[in-house]
Amino acid sequence: MNPSSRQGTWLREELLQLLSLSGTLAGLCITGVALFHTIGRPSLPESVADDTLAISALLFLICTYTIFFALRTKSNAALVLEKIADALFLVALTGMVASGFIMVYTVW
Repeated sequence: MNPSSRQGTWLREELLQLLSLSGTLAGLCITGVALFHTIGRPSLPESVADDTLAISALLFLICTYTIFFALRTKSNAALVLEKIADALFLVALTGMVASGFIMVYTVW
C-alpha cells in the first residue's frame, strides 16, 4: 500500500466519522431550538442561546453537505472541501458550546 493510498483511506475514514457526527449534532441543535420554543416566551439570554443553536444547526447541515461532496470528489478539490468541512464543524461546535454556557448561565 503506497503512502498516497493510505492518506486517501485516512481522509475517507475521517470524513465518514465527521459526517455521522455532524448529522447527530445538527439534530441535537434542532432539538434544543424546539425545546426553547415549547417552554414559552424566552428571555434575552435564552433567545441568544436559541439563535446560536439555530445557526450551529445550519452550519452542521452545511458541513454535512460539504463532506458529502468531498466524499464524491476524486481530485485535489476533496482536500479543499475537507478543510472547509473542518472549519465549518469547528465554528458550529464552538457555537453549540457557547449556547450551552449561555443556557447554564440562565439556569444558574
